[in-house]
Amino acid sequence: MKKNKEIIIIGAGPGGLASAMLLTAKGFNVKVFEKKNYIGGRTSEIQLGEYKFDMGPTFLNMLYIVEEIFELTGRNIHDYIELIDLNPMYELIFSDKKIKMTRDRNEMIRQMNELFPGNEGSYERYMKETNRKLEKLAPVLQTSMNRFTDLLQPKVLKALGELEVGKSLIDTLSRYYKQEELQLAFTFQAKYLGMSPWESPGAFSILSYIEHAYGVYHVKGGLNKLTQAMAKVVRENNGEIFTGTGVSKLWLDGRKVRGVILENGEKVAADDVIINGDFAHAMTNLVEPGVLKKYSKEKLDKKKYSCSTFMLYLGVNKTFDLPHHTIWFAEDYRQNVEDITNAKILSDDPSIYIQNAVVTDPTVAPQGKSTLYILAPVPNNFSNIEWEKCEKDYRDMLIGMLEQKLGVDNLAQYIEEEKMISPRGWEEEMDVYKGATFNLGHQLTQMLTFRPHNKFEELDHCWLVGGGTHPGSGLPIILESARITANGILRKEKMTEFAVKPLPKVELFDPKMPKGHGNGIDAVQI
Repeated sequence: MKKNKEIIIIGAGPGGLASAMLLTAKGFNVKVFEKKNYIGGRTSEIQLGEYKFDMGPTFLNMLYIVEEIFELTGRNIHDYIELIDLNPMYELIFSDKKIKMTRDRNEMIRQMNELFPGNEGSYERYMKETNRKLEKLAPVLQTSMNRFTDLLQPKVLKALGELEVGKSLIDTLSRYYKQEELQLAFTFQAKYLGMSPWESPGAFSILSYIEHAYGVYHVKGGLNKLTQAMAKVVRENNGEIFTGTGVSKLWLDGRKVRGVILENGEKVAADDVIINGDFAHAMTNLVEPGVLKKYSKEKLDKKKYSCSTFMLYLGVNKTFDLPHHTIWFAEDYRQNVEDITNAKILSDDPSIYIQNAVVTDPTVAPQGKSTLYILAPVPNNFSNIEWEKCEKDYRDMLIGMLEQKLGVDNLAQYIEEEKMISPRGWEEEMDVYKGATFNLGHQLTQMLTFRPHNKFEELDHCWLVGGGTHPGSGLPIILESARITANGILRKEKMTEFAVKPLPKVELFDPKMPKGHGNGIDAVQI
């Protein structure tokens, strides 16, 4: 570079911060403008008195991607945060049984044989075959998809069969597991997509495999410590992060983005602008109506979006015999999912997720007390549910469910601090379009080149990062979008791009256990 190029990033969420880390490491002058007074976006901290919560993501998986992003900037993630490998990863509760999902393959097989007889050998086969699927799909999720010709790359053609076109996630898992409950035990990850397992593409069977192969981690103090560490690296690289400094509009000259116009009216020039805000919200607010054709508001409203979430953050003067992560399935899970995704109505019997972080991490609450993070998937705001009228009733219903499930009479008397975010709150307070927490849906018609491109196709010198672009939503996948976008800018500048490591090798089964003694297959390195 003859001179350091100026890059502006809109939004200090994980995608924006990862982009800033990578580009500052290459010598670019980077300015990050964040509307809120804090960094992290949905991966930030909520502090209520002495209680600390993650606002959004609470699972950290695909740790190898996080480690790579830091390594590419000459850092070691383990110098910045303390990671706790969770075992079990989480507990799933059905109406008549519980299963603890663990990386201990022999224990998984034991539980499955006991709770779901007739599936002998299925887990081993799922792990081996899905590993091969991930090996083919991972390169597609780590490369740019800005042109239709990108679909003709050899690595993409090699992976086409693994997309399982026409098959749902349930269809794919039914090849391995006979009982529907056991199939559902490997579809919890569809939550990251905000979709129904009966509608999610079968390709996403890789999500559950990734957890069983590579684990689920807790970051001491909360996952928000990761974005704080990312911001620290940006500043160490002389990047600038401006909080409480919102962007009003893109500064346009025809189709060319010249920079941004801040909410205070100031114009800030840049060679390239990266948008890390929620995609549909950004397109309907940062650009004047009539400029965009492919992504006008009218066309955006015809896209398919993920579900939303109803959140409760409770600081409770009590401790609970409850795992770090628990997922309670509705009695009629399929109806619950149908209500959320298609009928767009509130279920009387919702599925709920609870994080009881203090069982692993005592730093998030005072001694003898707990932080309870409760998430219920609900319809997005295309439902026209009047949340301002029903938020309290829905909150009270969830509290009642918790009392019943936790066996705690009058739980409300123990609540010392509380915050609620409904789909209305996600849209109005957090600028999430229609409250669709997981962004655009992940139907095959909205993936790869059919998803908004990292090099935004409607404007010049404009790039996207985050869940609304390729490869999709979920924290590690968003970090991959940052690497793809940063590499696109490096390619444009004829600079060396950031490399992508091969998938880490995984030992599937205990090599010390003799063949025929519970493993069902020989131990292998894959």
